[in-house]
Amino acid sequence: MEQIENRRSVRKYQNTKIENEKLTAILESARLAPSGSNTQPWTFIIVTSDETKRQLAAANHQQAWMNTAPVFIVCVTDIRCRMPNASLSLDENSPEFELKQCIRDTSIAISHLLLEAQQQGLGTCWTGWFEQKDVRPVLGIPKDKYVCGIITLGYADEAPSPRPRKALREIVRYEKW
Repeated sequence: MEQIENRRSVRKYQNTKIENEKLTAILESARLAPSGSNTQPWTFIIVTSDETKRQLAAANHQQAWMNTAPVFIVCVTDIRCRMPNASLSLDENSPEFELKQCIRDTSIAISHLLLEAQQQGLGTCWTGWFEQKDVRPVLGIPKDKYVCGIITLGYADEAPSPRPRKALREIVRYEKW
């Protein structure tokens, strides 16, 4: 619970390199995430190039604060694990149920990644204010893959306060709606 309670979305990072062991542990935590039918639809692209990070931040609604992070982890899902013969061009309006399943599963892996980063003493922010058509070309991601999020990763250079959360009584129901 401590990692969950203390995790924050960090938008300002120190100019400090992330140790390879920590990055490997973070990626390993995502690799171990559960997925429907054990499909494991995720791929993670590690970005450290300043120019590529600038392009991704620009594609992500010009969020220049992202560039303070030393590492971006671009989280991609692959519908082919559920539709092996699909010839699709996926975007925000794609109706395929299988895509929604893959996004769900990749989101579980991303949550593992965020919590392990917290455990490793690193800050993160899950960004997703982009369209597929803008972010995929930056990394050469095929049109049949779907970018679920770009995670900024680094040593935090800020300590955001906790955000308000609803009480359990507001979000939990028993047996029925």
